[in-house]
Amino acid sequence: MFLTISTTGTPERPATDLGFLLHKHPDNAQAFSTSYGKAHVLYPEADAERCTVALLLEVDAVALVRRGKGKGRGGAPDAALAQYVNDRPYAASSLLAVALSSVFSSAMRGVCNARPERAEQPLPLRVEVPALPARGGPDLVRKLFEPLGWAVTVEPVALDVRFPEWGESRYVRLVLESSERTLAEALRHLYVLLPVLDDAKHYWVAPDEVDKLLRVGEGWLPDHPEHKLITSRYLSRRWSLTRQAMERLELVRLAEADDSEVEEIDNAVEAEAETEEKPAPLAVQRRDAIVAALHASGAARVLDLGCGQGQLVQALLKDVRFTEIVGVDVSMRALTIASRRLKLDRMGERQASRVKLMQGSLAYTDNRLKGYDAAVLSEVVEHLDLPRLPALEYAVFGSARPRTVLVTTPNVEYNVRWESLPAGHVRHGDHRFEWTREEFRTWAGAVAERHGYDVEFVPVGPDDPEVGPPTQMAVFSIKNVNEKEAKAA
Repeated sequence: MFLTISTTGTPERPATDLGFLLHKHPDNAQAFSTSYGKAHVLYPEADAERCTVALLLEVDAVALVRRGKGKGRGGAPDAALAQYVNDRPYAASSLLAVALSSVFSSAMRGVCNARPERAEQPLPLRVEVPALPARGGPDLVRKLFEPLGWAVTVEPVALDVRFPEWGESRYVRLVLESSERTLAEALRHLYVLLPVLDDAKHYWVAPDEVDKLLRVGEGWLPDHPEHKLITSRYLSRRWSLTRQAMERLELVRLAEADDSEVEEIDNAVEAEAETEEKPAPLAVQRRDAIVAALHASGAARVLDLGCGQGQLVQALLKDVRFTEIVGVDVSMRALTIASRRLKLDRMGERQASRVKLMQGSLAYTDNRLKGYDAAVLSEVVEHLDLPRLPALEYAVFGSARPRTVLVTTPNVEYNVRWESLPAGHVRHGDHRFEWTREEFRTWAGAVAERHGYDVEFVPVGPDDPEVGPPTQMAVFSIKNVNEKEAKAA
């Protein structure tokens, strides 16, 4: 990944002051270690009239796999080849934004001990990014940077100049120019908007990202016409964090309009006085619905197929009615995280005898999965390409054949109720599809008919009278179980 920042100067205010502002001497080429590789800072040109600093980030593909969270492009996070063969070493992304904040942290804060007066003075700046993923194309690039006062030159990059009929790629060459801009402002804009254009974060988006966004976006984000899109993409479309950030941005706008402090605006209720119970997150409601359905089925031995990081397994372990719980996932990284979450290495012998984590693919039959009372596919089917669903169907309903199967999946009709979700987008970047209620019922009914199950449907979350619940759950029960058991006895 490569980015340059240039400025011009005069004998009285030499362009080489850029080195003081960045705390990096123009005569030196420096290297800095990061979590994902090595960042190099060098000056291709440096004199009184013109100075250019270049940031080159060499991404270590192996470190990216080991330290990353599997977000962003390249397919599923644990796809064998996509982990290593992707655009991350070449195209500007959140990794470059992290390198900017790490290598130029003082400059981003507007701190310059050697030239404190220069840190506050606007500079003529030119920023160039040769390869930038831009989901939304050149139009979105302009919508993001032009309201901030940048003159924007954006050129789509052809897929292959030898084959113009292939059209344009999703990458652009970006040049930003401004006659008066402080360096700190420029770095803050880049820090936020590079990953927004890429529409992917390569590290886990935790709640502290809200504070980070509001801190770096101070002075420009609240009034940006695309602040909703910026906030949603920056926070990886995590709706709870996006809502929190939007509420705080609205407070900032109100305070600015009233010429007062945010604390003065947000003082209607004291923190200690809050008594209204907040609704449980949808993930919690989903787990509660699954546990309730398992109780109703009388299941004691349960499979969690596509267990991910083990949240459901952890919830089932707390209930003594479940005597054996098996979590299955194709991702060894997910299973490692689940093991840490469950504290398997410190678990008592009796508790440890109730739980097992196994690696396995739901696209293939597996004799280890036979003989269980129930199987759960919670938010799993939508991560598979539609042509692979028949393989999963046979592996679960045809081969393993548990007495009860629970399948939960998003209801795409409910997406219009998510204010932070752009129209036409699915809830997660890895979703291959999202079904309407009718589509889910049609699929589940056909599966039940083919494999000898009855199926009922249960809403999960608030059941909107127009668009239904946010999550839909199918409860499959194998037919004539009692008759077969009676004959066997």
